[in-house]
Amino acid sequence: MPPPREGSAPRGHPPIRKSLGQHFLNDRRILQRIVSALELTDNETVIEIGPGRGSLTELLLPVSRRLVLIEYDRALAAQLRERYRASSSVSVIEADVLTVDLGEVAGGPYCLVGNVPYYITTPILFHALERPRPDRAVYLVQREVAERIVAAPGSDDYGALSVNVQAVAAPRLLFHVAPGSFVPPPKVESSVVRIDPRPDPAIAPEEEIVFRRFVRDVFGMRRKQMRRVLREVLHVDADRASTLLESSGLDPAARPETLSPGDFARLIRAASRGS
Repeated sequence: MPPPREGSAPRGHPPIRKSLGQHFLNDRRILQRIVSALELTDNETVIEIGPGRGSLTELLLPVSRRLVLIEYDRALAAQLRERYRASSSVSVIEADVLTVDLGEVAGGPYCLVGNVPYYITTPILFHALERPRPDRAVYLVQREVAERIVAAPGSDDYGALSVNVQAVAAPRLLFHVAPGSFVPPPKVESSVVRIDPRPDPAIAPEEEIVFRRFVRDVFGMRRKQMRRVLREVLHVDADRASTLLESSGLDPAARPETLSPGDFARLIRAASRGS
């Protein structure tokens, strides 16, 4: 059954599906800057999330050894299969990217790139941070999200997303993209970010799930002092909360938005070992 018609489309393309947050980047100058940001060596596997009409794919193909396209829209996936049916280096996976084991489909080291749907940006970012992580990832995201990803401790944009990404990776905001570069134009500005795995992650692999949950819960109380936050999140009394913070080198009166990823890592370790 074909997808419902939710918007007009240029001749030769399936209709735009607003329910999927489709905004197709068609500014070739911006597309080329995204490819350049990946710093490909012509001998790498590249996974592209949401290739859509293939504008970025077209530029990735000559500089990739192998290209894996993950497209949720059935009609667009079919169009991409037809377009690249003669190319043995291109494979198309019709699926929700959150259900795809990226490391498995890559079959080894890989780079990741994509125009990420704004309504599921955070889940996709976390999914891509699961091991094995891409060697490099370049995303086109909503500007507000990009600024949160790279925000420093103590800034207004700093939060759970900042901490969880920066604990395991080094993000950089590369440049902004105006709405007019898309069809149809979104109502917000976009930005391109690059995320590289840290050689010295703040947390060990076995700590990642607990760390992510802990950081999320703590930032649910971001305006409160950490002594109070720990009492509620860890279900401990005030003395125990103060002891954990002091043994981690943290001020019990500090607030969550002032703590670095390393601070959070020391804190979960102190709690786990009963300090």
